Amino acid sequence: MSKAASSSPESGEESLIHVRRIHRRDLNRVWEFLKKVFRDVNRETVEYQRPRSKKRFLEVYEEEGVEQLLFEIRQGSTQEIVGYAECAFEITGTDNWMNERYFTKHDMRPLFVEELAVHPDYQGRGVGAFMLEQLEHLARLRGCTHLVLEVAENNIGALRFYRKRSFYRLDAAIFMAKKVAVDSELLPPRALKKPRPPEELAAPARPKRSSRRAAKPRGAEKRSSAPPPSQRRASAPPDAPAGGTREPLAEEGAPTASRPDPARNR
Repeated sequence: MSKAASSSPESGEESLIHVRRIHRRDLNRVWEFLKKVFRDVNRETVEYQRPRSKKRFLEVYEEEGVEQLLFEIRQGSTQEIVGYAECAFEITGTDNWMNERYFTKHDMRPLFVEELAVHPDYQGRGVGAFMLEQLEHLARLRGCTHLVLEVAENNIGALRFYRKRSFYRLDAAIFMAKKVAVDSELLPPRALKKPRPPEELAAPARPKRSSRRAAKPRGAEKRSSAPPPSQRRASAPPDAPAGGTREPLAEEGAPTASRPDPARNR
């Protein structure tokens, strides 16, 4: 176990940064730490930085040739994680962007830095520098010639940190995009109509006038003005003259003439 000194702003006393290899009981706590560190970075980049998934993070613990180092500040019985480093002595993973033949061609034996995370509240206090010093120490012990890592181009703070410590751009893919002019499936914004005056809203609605003439169906024949057969009076006898007059109706209460009974004349 190694350690480095750092002053505590609360008490003014010197705090020590301890480094040790990760243990299985630390996995969940380190996972939450990594999500906190990379939350803002992952919001601004096309490709997720670290970690990609908890499943992959747990698988790394079981792999050979991978070093997972934990950097902590101990205060009494509590231990606070201030940094995490993960490195490998060979290319690991199935989705790795690195080409092993490139390093062989350039006579490089790199130590691949897969993870380098510093707690946001402890950045600028020597934690990152101590972590890189530890990784360089491991590289020398294993006969490695370079430290190789990946960093997002728009992560300005990280780029400044590495360039200050003699890191240089090795080779990297650049994400490129071209805008395609397309029509939107949704209509553009439309102006909202002005509200109606209160007096118009309070006025009662006027009833609609009904049409005097009913609409006739197309092709319908003109209706006859004659009353229906049930209301018609008996027509004149066949021998009545044309245009003959009808018998006047008997007034109400007036006697009516009775027909002669044929039986009486017998």
